[in-house]
Amino acid sequence: MYIRVVSVFIRGKYSMRLFEFYSPRTFDEATALLSQYGADAKIIAGGTDLLIELRKPGAKTPKAIIDISKISELTGIREEGDLVVLNALTTHSDILRSQTLQKHASLLCSAASTIGSPQIRNRGTVGGNIMNAATCADMVPPLIALDAQVTLKSRGGTRTSSLSEFFVKPYVTSARPDEILIDIRFPKPPAAASSSFVKLGRRNAVSISRLSVAAILHVEKNALVKEARIVPGSAFPTWQRVMEAESILVGKKPSRELFAEAGKKVAEVMISITGRRWSTEYKEPVIAVLVRRALEACWDN
Repeated sequence: MYIRVVSVFIRGKYSMRLFEFYSPRTFDEATALLSQYGADAKIIAGGTDLLIELRKPGAKTPKAIIDISKISELTGIREEGDLVVLNALTTHSDILRSQTLQKHASLLCSAASTIGSPQIRNRGTVGGNIMNAATCADMVPPLIALDAQVTLKSRGGTRTSSLSEFFVKPYVTSARPDEILIDIRFPKPPAAASSSFVKLGRRNAVSISRLSVAAILHVEKNALVKEARIVPGSAFPTWQRVMEAESILVGKKPSRELFAEAGKKVAEVMISITGRRWSTEYKEPVIAVLVRRALEACWDN
């Protein structure tokens, strides 16, 4: 069993922190370590979230950090019949360049293109974006719109979970401490369906999402909407499809006015869940406009 153990210090603002660092090469090694340390371990892959967290004053230091980036089975994008599978260590740059995703799920490519800088996209992984569970995560709304499932593995076996049911609250998932996210899979959308992802940040690049919308629109040959999926980001405590807005679209002919109506419904549902707060005056009209723009982009495609 190959394990590299080193004592590592991270210089925080107020203290020096000590932990053990492991670099397993196989699933069995990684799951054995997680079984040993449990909640006292943290998994690292790209490190674009964890390293920042560890440097914060007062952050809890894990007893062990387990680097899974050397596990080759966790990389790659593939098709399995009617499914597309993204392994957990797939980077945002991998997604952006993938011909498979450009063909079957272009909204994922659009979302990946908005994440950080080229350096961050080269290191950050789709698995890390999911497991960090920040409400501003850009990959999650498109994946929920695609009806994605996640596969998790531990020494006790493998299980799957719907991504839409995987999040408990911001920064908390239903993954057990001894589990590793190994892949994300979703059914290929119908060939006639189109998709889009729009995002609003404080600047045009290297920007954290303030609000975002992932949308999929399937319009039949009779020019009526057969199916619609709308998933806002940074709008709810956890991500969800807004079916009340989707139902407004189904069976109707696409139009700017119809899309605007769906956007207003999303804003209405958002307020019913979060209540009115200091940011509502801004978010209410903005999320409505973003939904309209996302649906218009689908229709334009």
